[in-house]
Amino acid sequence: MSQFDHFDFLAPIYDRVISLPDGDHLAQAARLPIQGRLLDAGGGTGRIAQTLRGQAGQIILSDISIKMLGQALKKGGLQAVGGVAENLPFPDHSFERVIMVDAYHHLVNQHQSMLEIWRVLEPGGLLVIEEPDILEFRVKLVALAEKLALFRSHFVRAERIAARLQTLDAVTEIVRQPPNVWIIAEKPR
Repeated sequence: MSQFDHFDFLAPIYDRVISLPDGDHLAQAARLPIQGRLLDAGGGTGRIAQTLRGQAGQIILSDISIKMLGQALKKGGLQAVGGVAENLPFPDHSFERVIMVDAYHHLVNQHQSMLEIWRVLEPGGLLVIEEPDILEFRVKLVALAEKLALFRSHFVRAERIAARLQTLDAVTEIVRQPPNVWIIAEKPR
């Protein structure tokens, strides 16, 4: 028996029911624009990648949900790659920036995914993770709702994500913008 895929089911309506994060804040946190490549890991329907057009030399989004990526390709001009974050199909040091917006808590293996994202990030590159802040009461309600709906979500505190990155020698910063939190990590050269 196969497991129900919430994101394949939500793909056709996802952009209408999920609000966009502050694009200006994301661009500022990721120190955009850049000439290099940007990976939108867990990029789903391309709703974030679409807002960043022109902010990087090349923007690629990756996601496990083929139906979400199908929605991204309908937007035109986006490059999408299917796959799991635990085993990204890119060579080492492929991206100057990696962003992950509202997706970290959906990763099956957060630790392995972090190692893969770090592997594809160039030395001197920047990783920006935006997540719902589990310290916020309303996010705790969302986390409960996702558990009840049998999502495979696992929300963690921003400090825990930053600590994992620090074990990889990252210089990290945490910025809270309720109800979200931003973890910004620079990879040493």
